[in-house]
Amino acid sequence: MADQKETDDDHLVAARLHSAALRLLRRLRAADESTGLSPARLSVLSVVVFLGPRSITELARIEQVAQPTMSKLVAGLKRDGLVRTEIEARDRRASQVLPTAAGTRLLHRARRLREDLLVELMADLGPRDRRTLRRAADILERLLERPA
Repeated sequence: MADQKETDDDHLVAARLHSAALRLLRRLRAADESTGLSPARLSVLSVVVFLGPRSITELARIEQVAQPTMSKLVAGLKRDGLVRTEIEARDRRASQVLPTAAGTRLLHRARRLREDLLVELMADLGPRDRRTLRRAADILERLLERPA
């Protein structure tokens, strides 16, 4: 019976985390609007800035979109001067998408705006709640490091 209670509690916690994550992301998206990029384009730029150069195929897989969709997203970022493509030396048929200096600056600015918004949300918390959030962030990072 205790196992069922723990499972039920885990489902309640999971539901609350899911709801909180969605609400948090909606708030953070407001900060993203100042970049002038769609959420999809900002996400692609984030991948190449923080994870490094990737092929269109890899980006499509990471972002869970079709390759033609990714090609359009990259073309828009390229047109805006935020990414560039580079032919791979070992396979001249393949290319990598890399951020430009402007793309990197924009992404770091966008990330800072998100962080500032989170700091603002936490402003009224006491030391105990801040420690709890720090610990929760550690736990979430550890959980998300596991392979999907």
